[in-house]
Amino acid sequence: MAGINETLRDLLKIDGVLGASVVDYYSRLLLGAIGHPAGPDLEKAALVDTDVVRAKLAALETLGYTPDRMEDILITLDDEYHLIRPLSRGGNDGIFLYVVMSRADADLAATRQWLRAAEEGFDV
Repeated sequence: MAGINETLRDLLKIDGVLGASVVDYYSRLLLGAIGHPAGPDLEKAALVDTDVVRAKLAALETLGYTPDRMEDILITLDDEYHLIRPLSRGGNDGIFLYVVMSRADADLAATRQWLRAAEEGFDV
């Protein structure tokens, strides 16, 4: 089982990843973060992305979906991808991984696949 620090260090090794964090969206608490100096303020991002996750879960509930298996939320900017992956396995409910990637350098599909695999062995 990989912990927070190990998971974040491994994420930062992926080509194009500028920063990553682990966030508890129930308490809005940043559990861990790692990033390049040129990357975004991950502490601020944790707070505002908590609102994004909560809003999407509420929208899914309103529409009659069961939100227990939302895979991810992708936000596409001019030069970055922001990927939010709520974790729902292994007792990690209420936790999400947040990854910021350079559009020019990142392989979005490979990063999403890595996150799916990492979720299986992730432990807070």
